[in-house]
Formats: sequence, structure tokens, C-alpha cells
Amino acid sequence: MPTDAEEIWRYSRIGDCTIDAFVPAVPATDPVDAGEVAGSLPAPVAQMLRAIGAPSAFAVTRNGSLGGIEVAPELVHDGVSVAGVASRSPGDNVLGSVARGATDLFVELNDGFLHDALVVDIPPKVRCAAPIVIVHWVDADGAAVFPRTVVRAGAGAEAVVVEVVASDDVTALVVPVVELDIADDARVGHLGIQHLGRQVWQLGYQASRIAAGAELLSFTGAFGGFYARQRIDSVLAGERGVSNLLAASFGDDDQMLDFRTFQRHDAVRTTSDLLFKGALAGHARSVYSGLIRISPGARRSDALQTNRNLVLSEGAHADSVPNLDIQENDVRCSHASAVGPVDEDQRYYLESRGVPPAEAERLIVLGFFSEVLDRLPVPAVRDLAIGQVAAKFAGTSVEGQPGG
Repeated sequence: MPTDAEEIWRYSRIGDCTIDAFVPAVPATDPVDAGEVAGSLPAPVAQMLRAIGAPSAFAVTRNGSLGGIEVAPELVHDGVSVAGVASRSPGDNVLGSVARGATDLFVELNDGFLHDALVVDIPPKVRCAAPIVIVHWVDADGAAVFPRTVVRAGAGAEAVVVEVVASDDVTALVVPVVELDIADDARVGHLGIQHLGRQVWQLGYQASRIAAGAELLSFTGAFGGFYARQRIDSVLAGERGVSNLLAASFGDDDQMLDFRTFQRHDAVRTTSDLLFKGALAGHARSVYSGLIRISPGARRSDALQTNRNLVLSEGAHADSVPNLDIQENDVRCSHASAVGPVDEDQRYYLESRGVPPAEAERLIVLGFFSEVLDRLPVPAVRDLAIGQVAAKFAGTSVEGQPGG
């Protein structure tokens, strides 16, 4: 087990996680009913799926077991494949091809206990007009669940993957791993929504490899869980590669939302832009720790890292630790972090024009997140995130305490 003495786990709750309290979920003996899962999803998630409409492909897992897979006929003709892989086997070059080398116990547990990995293959130059939707549903109490998704985009391909990790009101350990392998000149969006119950531990990992001229837009929306951790490693491996990393989170009560990021520039003229924004109420906590590394030879790299946090109550707390490791000349790097309450001048401006205090603060909080959410390519995901922020705020008084 890791400990909070390690820098990558500093400030975390890992010392409170007793993993032997959870039992790996048993593989389903009967086929997973995708319709039954869809009918069990929280209302905001179900509404988002309806708003997306007909996806390019749709897949469901329940407690780690894969359900029915549907791919639009025209994309089947184009060679798009969404398939299950039972487990890592000797000589396997799919699972771990991007996440290889991750020194993390929980990634190793995912390797060892996953039931069905989901592999999405998009052939070169194929464009998926609608999102590919993946839903991971957890409703087994006391279970440890290990979802695994691999997305491989061929040269010049374009696709957006919307991936939801959600649960019923259960006590569980959820360890999702996502690998994004983006070939030359491909464009991939990965929009991840975490909508877990208040007794769930999440320890997630996303790894991406971005080739020459390729572009990734990654979004994480974190709203649920007791302790929800997401580690995001993005490697710019080819010249002119671009990585845009976005996140929006809102914690309340005793939640803890934990983000660790690694932007690694290995090639010349690469660009990364990270913008993570979070709000906290009640006695919630958040952690952001990020590192930009410019490797030797990665000249003309341009890297940005920004983390901003709104603290809406005296009992809430945020830690923000940005870092730079620059091993090359002729580069441009910047990092910024901020932790603070709602701007009193903004509040005064609205109140002086007749806006009630609670509504003024709600408008400021929604406006705070707009810089992130306006960049999302799927309106239904943006609407879900706005709705989650508004719902969280609705349970918070102007002073940031539960109830108002």
C-alpha cells in the first residue's frame, strides 16, 4: 500500500483506505442487461444520455462485467470496433501499452482483477460524428470493481468518448483505468463523468500518448464519492502534439476530491494546457498536485498549468501544488494556482443591482466554472456538469454550510 509519506500521495486519505474490507466483484454469470443498467442510472446521468441521442457506439459494464455493445452500422462498415478483452494475457500488446510502467498498486490491482476490458479501435481517417458512450455501473455492496478502457485512434481519426462511472448507494472500491493511444494527426476527446455514491472510494488512472500532430481534449467531472482520486498522465510523444486537460469538481460535506497530473513533453513544438477548477463547501477537501516535465530535446514546447479553487465555507480546505521540471532551453512554461472565497467585489456588484445574496453567489459559482465547461464539445455533458454544480450549490447556504 502507498502512504501519504510519498509525494504523489501527499495530503491524501490513503491511510484510511482498508482495501481488504472489499471483495473483488464476481464476474456475471448471465449477460449484463444494458437496458436494466440504463434504467438504474441516476437521473442526471440518464438525462445526459437521452440528450446525447444516438451515439456512434454504446457499451455498458455492471460491476466490471461487460454488457451488450452496439456500434452504428455505418461505423461498423468503416471498421470501428468496440470489443471486450477478458484479461491481460502473456504477450498482450493492448492492455498496458500506454499505462505501462505505472508504479501504482491500484493499476496493478486493475490488471489482476479486471473481468472485461473494453477496447475501442478507430481506424485511420475515420470520423465518428456522434460520441462513443461507455457507462460503468456499480451496485454491488462491498465490492471492488476494476473497469478498464483502451481507446486507440488511428492516424487522422476523430472521435469523442463520453465515459461515465456511476454507482448506486453502496459501499465500494472502484478503480477505473483508461488508456488513450492517439496516432499522428488524430483528434480525440475523452469526457469522463464521475457520479459515485457517498460511500465509494475511487482510485482512478488515465494515461494518454499523443503522437505527432495529434490532439487530445480530456475532461474530468468529479462530483461524487467519499474519496475520489484521479491521476492523469499525458505524454506528448510526437512533434506538434497537443494535450488539453480540463476538470471541474464540487465537493461538499466530508468528501475529498484528489487530482494528480503529469504533463510530459518528449518532442519538439508540443503544447499542453491544463485548467482544473473546483469548489468546496461544508467540510470537504480537495488536493491538486501537478508536474510539467520538459524532457531533453523537447525544444519550443509550450506548457500551461492552472488550478483554481473556490472555498465556500470555513470548514472546507484545498491544497494546490503545481510544479515544473524543465530540462531544455527555448521553451515556455507557466503555472498558477489560487485558493480563496467568492470575490466580495463581484458579490457586491450583483447585490447592488438588486440580485439577492444567494442568487448572486450562485451566479458567481456558475460563472467560475464556465471557463472550463464552455470548452466541452458535447453540449449534453456540459449541461450535466452545470446541473451538478447547481445542485451541489443548492444544498449550501450563502455562508457555505449545508441547508440553505
